[in-house]
Order: sequence, then C-alpha cells, then structure tokens
Amino acid sequence: MTLNTFYIILQQTLIITTLVIGMMMVIEFINVRTGGIWSNKLQKSPAIQIIFSIIMGIIPGCLGTYTVVSLYVHRVLNFPALMAALITTTGDEAFFMFSLFPEKALIINLIIVAIALIVAVTLQLTMKNKFIGLHREMSFPIHENESCSHNHHKHYNVKSNIKNISFVRALLITFCVGVLILVFSGIVDGSHQLNLLMGGQTEESVIHSLDNETTCKHNHETTNCEGFHNHCHDTHHHEAEHHHDHGGEADWIRFILIVLFVTILIIVIVAEEHFLEEHLWEHVIKVHLPKIFLWTFGVILCLTIINNFVNIQDLIHSKPFVVLLLAILIGIIPQSGPHLLFVLLFAQGSLPLGIFLANCIVQDGHGALPLLAESRKAFLVSKGIKIAIALIVGTIGILVS
Repeated sequence: MTLNTFYIILQQTLIITTLVIGMMMVIEFINVRTGGIWSNKLQKSPAIQIIFSIIMGIIPGCLGTYTVVSLYVHRVLNFPALMAALITTTGDEAFFMFSLFPEKALIINLIIVAIALIVAVTLQLTMKNKFIGLHREMSFPIHENESCSHNHHKHYNVKSNIKNISFVRALLITFCVGVLILVFSGIVDGSHQLNLLMGGQTEESVIHSLDNETTCKHNHETTNCEGFHNHCHDTHHHEAEHHHDHGGEADWIRFILIVLFVTILIIVIVAEEHFLEEHLWEHVIKVHLPKIFLWTFGVILCLTIINNFVNIQDLIHSKPFVVLLLAILIGIIPQSGPHLLFVLLFAQGSLPLGIFLANCIVQDGHGALPLLAESRKAFLVSKGIKIAIALIVGTIGILVS
C-alpha cells in the first residue's frame, strides 16, 4: 500500500467522522436547549419515530442515516425506527439512481419505503427489546438545572465567553475553524477524495490523477513547452471520460460540511461553559469520536486491501441466484462504491429488478459505520434482518421475471 493510498483512506475517514461528530454536536445542543422535549416526544411516539426515520433514510447520501444512528445510540429512536432508515437508505448511490433513471428510481424508492414501513411496524409489534446492543447510560445526559436555565435565558454573554475563553472553548473553536479552512482551501478535495467517497473513482484512479497533476504542475513550472501542457490537458480530459462526473455530489458534501461547522462554531461561541465541557467535550468528543474514527478507518482500510486482490466485477455471473447472493454479500459492505456496480448494471438493463432491490435493501452506504462503532450487536442484527428480507424479495423477483 502506497503513502497516497493511506492518505486517501485517511481523508475518507476524516470526512465521515467529521460529518457524524458534527451532527452529534448539533443534536446534543438542540436536545439540551429544549430540555429534551423534542426527543421525549419522539420517544413517546413509535409511529412518529418510524415516519421520521423513513424520511431521513430516503434523503440521498448518508447524512440522514448518520442522524438516525446517532439518535438510536442515544435511545431517542428505537430499533424498529432504526431498521426503517437502514432499509430505506440507498446511501450515495441514490444520487446515481436519480441521475441515470429518475422515474425508475422514484418507483424503486417507493417500493423500498413500503418494505421498510412493513418491517418497522412488524418489529414494533413483536420485539420485546427495542434497543438492541445499547445500555441505559447511552441516553442523552440532561441535567435539570440546565433545562431550567436554558428556558429563562434570553441572551448569551458572547463577549464574556471570548474575553474569558477556556481551553475547551478555544480548542473547539480551533477545530471548527480548521475544518472550514480545510474545506474552503480545497485540501479536502472535492474533485478527488470526495469523488472517491461518493464511489465515482477507485483509489488507483485518484492516485494516478493526483500524480499526473503533480507531474504536470512541476513540468509546467520548469518549461514553457506548449506540447507538454496540451498533453496534460488531454490526459485529464481522457480520464474524465472514464469516470462519472460527481462534482455536484462532492459540492453537496462540501456545502453540508460548511453549514454544519459554521453552525457548530456559533454554538461553541455562544454556549455556556458547562455545556461545552460536559456535553460536547466529555460526551461527544471523548466518548464517541475515537470509536467512530478508528472503526471507520479500519473498515475502509480492510476494504481497500481486499479490493486490491478481488475484482468484484469479475465475480458477477449470469446465473440469477448466484448474482442475487453476490448482490446481498456485496450489500453487506458498509461503504458506498461497491454497490455502484449494480446501479450501472440495472441502468444498462442487465440486472433484474428483484436482484437490484435486494442489493438496495441490504446496503446502507457509509450510514451504518457509526453503528458498527457504537454497537456491533445492533449492526449485525440489522444486517441479518435485511439479508433475510433481501433474499425473499430477490427470490420473488427472479421467479416472477
């Protein structure tokens, strides 16, 4: 494994971890400011939980699923609601589906929503333990004095917060500003690493593109040779023809990061010291961040190593039940990218609807990575349920086609 490959994996990990931790910070702030009222309403209404989770799941990308997983970890949403989101989501592949076959994508999403609703309601009526793999202490920490004081405060003493800035506040401000600088400066590169995260390029193509850019820049600085410049331009144009243009999706992730961390920066500046230390620092940063980062990095690293030895496309065979099993097995992978193969095959008319639905049901993009970090049991149970449903749906699809 080259240093460039390691660097790309690290960037993917940082993007996912940053999105998840940022979402957790915002949720934590809202929950504390409202004294837990909104989360209590969700907790008291399983029907609203399921509807909320389905809406979050059908949002293209993984941010909605990250939100649902975060709320499940904090026991705001129960396991049936979590399953509703994990079945409904198609991760980053939703962008491709609506780009390549929008009408069929809409129908497919409606079918998946119906399946998710049936499964979630069935689990809600039959499950005894609705918080699989969680412990009681994982709920949101809310203190009575906090909610009371929050309800009566009309303004924030921003000047005092900055004038008497604490180490935790300074560290969090630096963290937020650092993320924003990385995004604005292009170090978090939407044209390469974010495209890789969206599944549009392989590690090899990104490294090759980066190497070409470095070579072109170096030679352009040392010579005025027009022919070499044209060669570089043609090389980039040739590479672009072999990859889907996911600049829109990369820009969307960049936009989310900017909005999210501008919001968090404002929260850090205006929030009380107790909230920063007890909630953001002690709870979100110290408890959740290490686990999410390490598990995300480990999974992506393992997948990268496996992809160096196994060509997934060569595994696809014409026998429908073999393809169905492969679609389900590949769907288990908690990453966007491998599933793009089935999106393209379906777009070309080479893949039956039932098999494509099976892959959509089992896969959840990067959305389940935080769940794997927080509760392996919940992750495995959710995947097991989805595999069973996918087998049924895929088999029916093959038999009736």
